[in-house]
Amino acid sequence: MRNHSTSHSLSEHHSYQNMDVKILPALQDNYMYLIVDKATKEAAIVDPVEPATVMAAVKEFGVELTKVLTTHHHWDHAGGNEKLKESMPHLEIYGGDNRIGALTQMVVHNQQFNIGNLNVLCLSTPCHTSGHICYFVQAPGEGTERVVFTGDTLFLGGCGRFFEGTAEQMYRALISILSNLPEETKVYCGHEYTVNNLKFASVIEPFNEDVIKKMQWSVERREKGLPTVPSTIGEEKMYNPFMRVTEPAVMQFAGFHDPIATMKVIRSQKDNFKA
Repeated sequence: MRNHSTSHSLSEHHSYQNMDVKILPALQDNYMYLIVDKATKEAAIVDPVEPATVMAAVKEFGVELTKVLTTHHHWDHAGGNEKLKESMPHLEIYGGDNRIGALTQMVVHNQQFNIGNLNVLCLSTPCHTSGHICYFVQAPGEGTERVVFTGDTLFLGGCGRFFEGTAEQMYRALISILSNLPEETKVYCGHEYTVNNLKFASVIEPFNEDVIKKMQWSVERREKGLPTVPSTIGEEKMYNPFMRVTEPAVMQFAGFHDPIATMKVIRSQKDNFKA
């Protein structure tokens, strides 16, 4: 495995038809994301905990950074807001919680705004924190790419801890809201937790071929120091136990016939899981 002394993963640039997403690794296992509208070169940054890395990326790509999309108030996501705002006073800083540093735009569920020509839909997903927001981004027109930045609500193969919420809230976030996004929507989450999450998924569904295949792929990626993000909403429904709480096999593992009770049980077990 490569030396991770400087960063936990290599940065990756994902180019889509109308937008670019630059993956910027930060801290021990966090991800920041630079979103660029190709038509206008306007850009936004998701959870800029390391402002110097963000500024370097903005300079490298020659884009105009206008917005900060903060998923939640925890320092490893929002901790760079003030410093970035100091160096770029024009920045609009979006979020759903007044505990977010340097917040200028408080958003609510289904609120929309633009990054250049890209549309951003705010999805309120309280549970990990009471003010958590996921950001669904899409370009105008039919057949264009769609991406969602899920912070610490939905991870590849997992979900966030219920620090300020309940199993009912996480069920609503994952099953009622995020599961109803288009299947092909790319999922960019807040941390590189995939291998550990899939180890837990394999305990719940040891014979799930999708879990086995995704684990093999993820281990290979991590051995090269590459990020496992993004997945898609459709993929998560195949191997993420927290997106599969309505599946008989997952409910059977939890010992309940109720998906919300199942959500509570498997999150509690994940909290104490040792890979």
